[in-house]
Amino acid sequence: MFRSTASPGAGKYPVAAGVALTQMRRRVRFGRAGVWAALAAGPLALAVAISQPSATSAAPPASKPQRTERMASVADPSGYAAQFLDAWLRSSDDASSEAARRAQSMAPDVTLPSLEEGAPAPRRVTPVRSIPKKGGQWSVTVAAQYAHAVRYFAVPAITAAGGGSFAVTAPPALVAAPALHAAPESAYGVTVEEGPLTATAGEFLSAYLAGRGEVGRYLAPGVRMPALSPAAARSVEVEDVLAREESAAGETVPRDGTRVHVLVTVEARDGSGRWPLAYELTLSSRGGRWEIAALASGTTGGEQR
Repeated sequence: MFRSTASPGAGKYPVAAGVALTQMRRRVRFGRAGVWAALAAGPLALAVAISQPSATSAAPPASKPQRTERMASVADPSGYAAQFLDAWLRSSDDASSEAARRAQSMAPDVTLPSLEEGAPAPRRVTPVRSIPKKGGQWSVTVAAQYAHAVRYFAVPAITAAGGGSFAVTAPPALVAAPALHAAPESAYGVTVEEGPLTATAGEFLSAYLAGRGEVGRYLAPGVRMPALSPAAARSVEVEDVLAREESAAGETVPRDGTRVHVLVTVEARDGSGRWPLAYELTLSSRGGRWEIAALASGTTGGEQR
């Protein structure tokens, strides 16, 4: 729909105004006809028709790129902060030492510690928490593991937009360990006694971890899951099986297509000792037997198929 706008002197030239409006309408009709003809000719002609400039419309402004989770993760300076803290904890007043040079190259304005000769150095440092603040600033909590203790340091850092550069803005702060979070109630509330399901789960994990038998014989159709190579255990024994669904606890295998989710706790033994391990398994019934449809370690929710 076109809407005319009156202007001074418009009444003096009615014929000129009418001609201009008629020409504009013709251009619109011709433009529409070109697009319909392009549709009939095929996708390539349509692309050419759309690419032609129009006298009656303006191209929309380019949209700004949206910030994504990937961009935010690139700007996280936790790794940089951990490297700095490792150098800072190993440095001293001697600015010529390798650790001091490394710390000062990453934070030239940060004061170095003054350590006694023979002071213990951390065995390793690990970032455990990153808290973003305003203006690209972060507080990164880093754990420093010593022979007989673990110390936690909050390292203040700042990042450029997009994570192209980092800087430590002040000396670290010695802080308390992060609080222990209460574990949520388990979704696996049904106890599964010895029976077809526990037997299948135990035999599958023995094949998967210890190489006892072929893994493929326990898998549902279409599932691919290689065993650990080389074998990681000499023996595997089922300690406990819990399920989400009541149908997993039956003494007989239910009708074909029934799927259940179980958490299997096992004891694996190797030359080093005993290892308590837990696996989430999805099983499906077929032909009077249980088959492994998916596997995930712990309760992460990730699956191998």
